[in-house]
Amino acid sequence: MTAVFRTVLVANRGEIACRVIATLHRMGIRAVAVYTPEDRDALHVARADEAVRIGSYLSIGDVVQAAAATGAEAIHPGYGFLSENADLARACEDAGFVFVGPGVKALEVMADKIRAKEHVSAAGVPVIPGAALTGTGDDDAADRVGYPLLVKPSAGGGGKGMTVVVDRADLPAALAGSRRVAAAAFGDDTLLVERLVSTPRHIEVQLLADGFEHVIHLGERECSLQRRHQKVVEEAPSPLLSAATRDRIGLAACEVARSVGYVGAGTVEFLVSDEAPTEFFFMEMNTRLQVEHPVTELVTGLDLVEWQLRIAAGEHLTVAKEDVVLTGHAVEARVYAEDPARGFLPSAGRVLALDEPSGEGVRVDSSLVEGLTVGSTYDPMLAKVVAWAPTRDGAIARLDAALARTTVLGVRTNIEFLRSVLADGDVRAGRLDTGLLGRLIPRLAPRTPPVEAYAAAVLTQVAGTTADAWRRDGWRLGDPRPARYDVDGVEVDVLGTTVTVAGHPPVTAGPGGSVEVDGVVHRPRVASDGPVTWVGEGGSAFELRVRSRLERMVAELADRTRDARPVDPQVRSPMPGTVVSIDVATGETVVAGQVLLTIEAMKMEHRIAAPCDGVVTLSVRPTEQVALDRVVATITGTPPRRDPQ
Repeated sequence: MTAVFRTVLVANRGEIACRVIATLHRMGIRAVAVYTPEDRDALHVARADEAVRIGSYLSIGDVVQAAAATGAEAIHPGYGFLSENADLARACEDAGFVFVGPGVKALEVMADKIRAKEHVSAAGVPVIPGAALTGTGDDDAADRVGYPLLVKPSAGGGGKGMTVVVDRADLPAALAGSRRVAAAAFGDDTLLVERLVSTPRHIEVQLLADGFEHVIHLGERECSLQRRHQKVVEEAPSPLLSAATRDRIGLAACEVARSVGYVGAGTVEFLVSDEAPTEFFFMEMNTRLQVEHPVTELVTGLDLVEWQLRIAAGEHLTVAKEDVVLTGHAVEARVYAEDPARGFLPSAGRVLALDEPSGEGVRVDSSLVEGLTVGSTYDPMLAKVVAWAPTRDGAIARLDAALARTTVLGVRTNIEFLRSVLADGDVRAGRLDTGLLGRLIPRLAPRTPPVEAYAAAVLTQVAGTTADAWRRDGWRLGDPRPARYDVDGVEVDVLGTTVTVAGHPPVTAGPGGSVEVDGVVHRPRVASDGPVTWVGEGGSAFELRVRSRLERMVAELADRTRDARPVDPQVRSPMPGTVVSIDVATGETVVAGQVLLTIEAMKMEHRIAAPCDGVVTLSVRPTEQVALDRVVATITGTPPRRDPQ
């Protein structure tokens, strides 16, 4: 294969940087990575031919300087960060680098959602009613749109900063929060409001366009399974659209691209009401590669990154619309570093053990590697597990099986939640809308550790290794007695190779860390981090602590104290992150449910509320970094005692 460039710099991180590097190497192109100090040991750094340390992924100057220092001819921005930034495209042009993306006009028009809607509306593409917010008269503008409505940043994407407002009284808080997120994530706090569409489905169309006015679409993707406007599961094609609607929505997407002279790979996003599946409304155009592009690649057989590079190098698009055939079905699940049991709060930690699936029809785009430290600075997405099969049912079944073989220990993830989503009857039947996960989540309960998890945790702590099933105790007079252990309050007895978990029949420990339960041999993945043992089984990961007698006594004492005082006056951070705003002052009287402060982690804001009435004493300041469970405030019944000096 002839290389279209000799060297390309990838101005991104994580799984998308690894994915772009893979295509660069397949095409015989030298790959240059950039990284910040937090990403020194990241997988994309190891896979690149050369890596340059920069101060920030959002620094255009750092990126261009790195390209110049390494002899790169082109810069691929991936997605997120600077991928839709017209200033980067200009800087590339000024410095003599090829920007692997569209031209400045397309970036400028489509980067501003307000301007984009006006532009495509003039081109005859249907749009959702909405209004720009200027900072003055915002209430009146929202009233003209009507409630319920959606507040969203004009710049950027990925659902960041988007807030649903049902009542006018909730508008000020929504605007303040969205502006903070937009400024932090995109460097632009301009907002707009849009009317909410009933039972909406999120349908997007993938495009390819060259510099010779040749524009084609590669079919659509269904992205309706979202949580807080962040996509979780995507598929291609959509189970909703008929062939006729597919043609119409594809032609509309192509018209959007032509209207701005689009070049490269891009996506036009539409809202389609489930109640009227033949109608669609333009939402926005993503002038970059999408996170969910693998499902399109699997059903079309095309490498979108390769075509991005070839088009950027000035080649003709040799794929015609009649050449595009959607074969079979593909479904993608995003693996996030988050804790569903704690309201999907971001999680952090070190990857102690990792298993990623493979096999026929399975693809994994990942940034994970054992030993990697996952922090709270960047987006929580760790990997994407994708499956293809001749039918939709087959693809869902294959994806579920792949997730069951996926193990990440040391960091809490949403893998178990993803399997629950795929098992839902509405999801299986294709009855989707963007509110489905919001209705489904309250019905889902986290899986409790099975008996083999408790057994594996104890045996690992006792033996010090999973290779030995048990450790011989010293000689004693009389009949053998089991050794008893406490695993998070559950009693586990070990006698020889027999393990008894309270409330369950005995199980048998076998070689190689296996546990036999009711005649079935389980081989859970186990990793220890001090007194904590992580056990992975069937896509679930359980964090178990074998407690000493002293730890058990302390926990029981704490339980008694909590029973005597139901509400803990200490307010703790539910995740590691940064304090972005404080709404009260020390000494102020607050009521239960009142917002005290806001913490941002992985580009998401979380408001921390008072657990009870009283007087607040803050223990953090704005911009301060806080750890998980850090005390950020204390609520007392009387004002805090002050130093007379």
